[in-house]
Amino acid sequence: MAAERVLPQIFQYVDQNVESYKNLLKEAVAIPSVSSDAKHRDDCVRMVEWMKEKLKEVGASTELRDIGFQTLEGKQVKLPPVLVGALGNSSHATTRFMSISKWQLFGRGSTDDKGPVLGWLHAINAYKNVGSELPVNLKFVFECMEESSSQGLDELLLEKLKPEGFFDTVDYVCISDNYWLGTTKPCITYGLRGISYYFLEIECAKMDLHSGVFGGTVYEAMSDLIYLMNTLIDKDGKILITDIYKSVAPLLETEKELYHTIDFDPEAYRKSIDAYKLPHNAVKEQLLMHRWRYPSLSLHGIEGAHFQTGAKTVIPGKVVGKFSIRIVPNQEPEEVEKLVFDYINAKIKLFAAYLYEVGKLPKQ
Repeated sequence: MAAERVLPQIFQYVDQNVESYKNLLKEAVAIPSVSSDAKHRDDCVRMVEWMKEKLKEVGASTELRDIGFQTLEGKQVKLPPVLVGALGNSSHATTRFMSISKWQLFGRGSTDDKGPVLGWLHAINAYKNVGSELPVNLKFVFECMEESSSQGLDELLLEKLKPEGFFDTVDYVCISDNYWLGTTKPCITYGLRGISYYFLEIECAKMDLHSGVFGGTVYEAMSDLIYLMNTLIDKDGKILITDIYKSVAPLLETEKELYHTIDFDPEAYRKSIDAYKLPHNAVKEQLLMHRWRYPSLSLHGIEGAHFQTGAKTVIPGKVVGKFSIRIVPNQEPEEVEKLVFDYINAKIKLFAAYLYEVGKLPKQ
């Protein structure tokens, strides 16, 4: 059936089933599949099983693959299985918790990524219900650990699925992990920035100390970590690591013109994320370029810091700072890593008596 004839039927079917789509999303986000919390590991497994049943309902063949264990909260915890599936093998198919407030649904994964994943199921169901064959063959890999660095997934993909030939007939890969530019127009993202992630460990003592007794008589790990992390980026978001922008592709006039025509409202964007103010003077073109074509550095947290409410007077004996750099075309991970370590190395000389970067630099 030609696309010109079938697509109007598909769209009509979708419009007629909006309420059922909402109800299915409510059901999915009500499962608190929090991958970083050991208390919710059973919920993660439940989410995988739920998705397996939904794939079977649309006619897909499915399989659960075990991917081992992880250390979580000091214990060995079994990782949730990865759901692998396939739908169609036609040689003719070619690539062509929860609360509601009016139009918003809040819950675990409502937009990232349960909602988008369910969109695939709804599209498949729409084709089935209008009596039209899917124009492409599909394969699925759904995992529950994406928000925790996708632990175990690389090994499954590279050491098992790839040698088994799972990807031999795959021409293109789609992921369901991104957002619209605004709140009114759907969009397809055709590229993502990469990521280089770093852990910076500073140790000043083999134990935590009391500031009332030891303050002023020891080098403090927290103070020096904050100093170091503060040298990575300036107040306007510019990365301060030497030569980090050197290999970034130059901005050509033809590319620059594209940003003028993109439908993006900075003020609507600001409100949608409840931000107080946007950088780059909230200029549309600059915001888009810094979202897509320039690298960015983010500070994510500090292990070993005491975060409970109330006044704390401890001096942590060891802290680990976490930061990442989103890399862009023409930047290679190995090149970025060298720049980061060269930069940190130069700073480390200020604290050579006791400071070292995990796994890379020896204790001085």
